[in-house]
Amino acid sequence: MLRFTLLWLLVFFLSLVSSSARPAPFAMRISCGARQNVRTAPTYALWYKDFGYTGGIPANATTPSFITPPLKTLRYFPLSEGPENCYGINRVPKGHYTVRIFFGLIKQPDFDNEPLFEISVEGTLIHSLKSGWTSHDDQVFAESLVFLLDGTVSICFHSTGHGEPAIISIEILQVDDKAYYSGPERGKGVILKTTSRLTCGTAKPRFDEDYSGDHWGGDRYWEPIRTFGQNADEPRSTENSIKQASDAPNFYPEALYQSAVVSTDSQPDLAYTIDVDPNKNYSIWLHFAEIDALVTDAGQRVFDVLLNGDTIFKEIDIVKMSGDRYTALVLNRTVAVSGRTVTITLHPKEGHHAIINAIEIFQVIAAESKTSSAEVRALQALKRSLGLPNHFAWNGDPCVPKEHPWSGADCQFDKSGRKWFIDGLDLSNQGLKGFFPDDISKLIHLQSLNLSGNTIHGVIPSSLGTITSLELLDLSYNSSMDQFLKA
Repeated sequence: MLRFTLLWLLVFFLSLVSSSARPAPFAMRISCGARQNVRTAPTYALWYKDFGYTGGIPANATTPSFITPPLKTLRYFPLSEGPENCYGINRVPKGHYTVRIFFGLIKQPDFDNEPLFEISVEGTLIHSLKSGWTSHDDQVFAESLVFLLDGTVSICFHSTGHGEPAIISIEILQVDDKAYYSGPERGKGVILKTTSRLTCGTAKPRFDEDYSGDHWGGDRYWEPIRTFGQNADEPRSTENSIKQASDAPNFYPEALYQSAVVSTDSQPDLAYTIDVDPNKNYSIWLHFAEIDALVTDAGQRVFDVLLNGDTIFKEIDIVKMSGDRYTALVLNRTVAVSGRTVTITLHPKEGHHAIINAIEIFQVIAAESKTSSAEVRALQALKRSLGLPNHFAWNGDPCVPKEHPWSGADCQFDKSGRKWFIDGLDLSNQGLKGFFPDDISKLIHLQSLNLSGNTIHGVIPSSLGTITSLELLDLSYNSSMDQFLKA
């Protein structure tokens, strides 16, 4: 009887632990251009076969960097298919996500070896490829932290006339809702674009998975930097365990804090400079752990942290602030940067020289408000019924990003509703041969509609008369159209 009772208690306890354990985060990895699911070494990660695309052509891929997922295919988007092409992924649980896109090169000699294009996520422009990106490991992908709230995610590629966008993979990886929270201004209307992630004092590039990191961390990529400059610093490393590293909400891998750089007598200030886009806000995350055997107690290493010459943290004492040696300490500050560089300087104040383990820099981007979903559906119905030419594309959001609106569509922003709407359409002289859809009436803000110079046939739907804002309607030179309203 006692044995049965103990066994029952053990089963009950295990059930409580199982029921309270956090479920695995949502993860969707797409191998673009692939016709079947694949798994890749060394972690046996599952990549789903290609789906959700609006167009494009699958092709064999050349990977520009050793950090690129070892996938054999890609999807590229010819300029003949229009300036915007997208992936639309449905059934994404509401939450906070890392969205990462790896670029590729088409494995054919007659294609442009380095296409330049722009990327948007949920209508917000997050990245513009720069010339020479194939030569830099940290430029072969774009990554952002974004809240997805309506069960879908739209990722679009915007041609700039310099080659054809080519995408190897897309990752949608759930992270903690409070990950990288830095204050009230850091809400669901903000996107963090990864500018740089550095692991200091080592020459080994790593993903979180390589560190056996928690999956809720989003499998971040850490670019190695063994030194900030010749004779400027010295590496430090340890095999000791690091406390408070893998805690919520950011779940940093413990091994991130097991290497560092320390300044020297010849260069007491420890400084790192990175190029950035000017006139932007940046969120800076600095990682510390006292792993130097020479420092055994509080007060033995104290330094200030400056950003572009301005002190942002005073008298940093890692042991005192973290509570112990071999204990992680993370500091964050969001700053406005007017110039084209960010310089982080650690200036010793007392005791030993400065030390740092890792650096993260994000560009803070205000998320764009999207176009009314009803009006987007009406435009998509119009696209199908009129048979718009490929060069129109009409993929993604009609009004955002503002740098890439749909051709022929005029947009206005409703400040009270925080939505964009369509107030004008000019599709004149485009060789359209389709017909009017009834859904045209859902463009309730339309003020002008010009479809002249086409061969649109059929009748004008009476629902067009319900658009009370319509002031200009030009259907001239459509010889196949019955000019009477549909009864």
